[in-house]
Amino acid sequence: MLTPSNKALVPFISVDNMMGLVHHIGIETFIINLAAEIEIDFKRWPMFDKTPRIASHSDVGVIELMPTSDGEMYGFKYVNGHPKNTKKGLQTVTAFGLMADVQSGYPLLLSEMTLLTALRTAATSALVAKYLAPKNSSTMAMIGNGAQSEFQCIAFKAVCGIKKVQLYDIDKEATSKAMSNLTSLGLEVISCTSPEEAISGAEIITTCTADKQCATILSDNMVGAGVHINAIGGDCPGKTELHSDILRRSDIFVEYPPQTRIEGEIQQLSADHPVTELWKVMTGSIVGRKSEQQITLFDSVGFAIEDFSALRYVLENIKGTELFDQLDILADPDNPRDLFGMLLRAKP
Repeated sequence: MLTPSNKALVPFISVDNMMGLVHHIGIETFIINLAAEIEIDFKRWPMFDKTPRIASHSDVGVIELMPTSDGEMYGFKYVNGHPKNTKKGLQTVTAFGLMADVQSGYPLLLSEMTLLTALRTAATSALVAKYLAPKNSSTMAMIGNGAQSEFQCIAFKAVCGIKKVQLYDIDKEATSKAMSNLTSLGLEVISCTSPEEAISGAEIITTCTADKQCATILSDNMVGAGVHINAIGGDCPGKTELHSDILRRSDIFVEYPPQTRIEGEIQQLSADHPVTELWKVMTGSIVGRKSEQQITLFDSVGFAIEDFSALRYVLENIKGTELFDQLDILADPDNPRDLFGMLLRAKP
């Protein structure tokens, strides 16, 4: 654990720091290692405090807090989701997070999490596919080519061995952007003109669209037997991507059911529709993929434990580097009981 030389100074990971850390480690290595950290925490799932994220919804988006603790460290993330932001030149998702020591309550790390959320979402998707996707999968359809898409493609290459990605977006410029970013990274990249073309021959289908609406990105007749669906775009009430008939044909895997039933694809189904918690698959108590004909569906909404894993990974990996700043955000009076005296001494 990183301990600042001055207990009043808190390590801060700026966007520049985060980009430096990712390149210092290597993008694919960063994602592989992050997936491993998330897997460790999923395997000790019962140790964590768990609650659906605390959301403030509006007609234009959502602002959320995502807290958790394993009893030794406490972490939370602030994150928004505003699909119309891109029309104003703004990010759809922005985030920052904090990790703290439970024993003292003192912060250990404050970090940007816009980039880190994209990395941890991709790492989680690929980690889940390692357990659920058909063996030796080589082709993934990437439907929705916005800010998350390249992270997803690289994660599936690094963790699952995907060799080819077939891209589709209603916005051709988004697909061109993704193609440009991915072509030099060791993947065969194909631009498609329809969702049907994108999913043709793909063992894994990733859907990642942003509009806050109940959309039908995939209809039932588009999905054949044996595929794994990584549904990451349906992540708040009233926002889905898949026709409900696909859900009824699939074995559905989720992070934390009380949250997913509010925000995920399964909000379309009855409250008692069966789902499987991923931590049980990762600990071996439940088998994930059981047959070649099975359709597996990861109803991904993102959960606080994944952010906790990501913050811990960053905290450990900035040791011995200069890839962080220090913020003076904690009062540190000479006498812990004399906070007011500290204020008086600062009077001009």
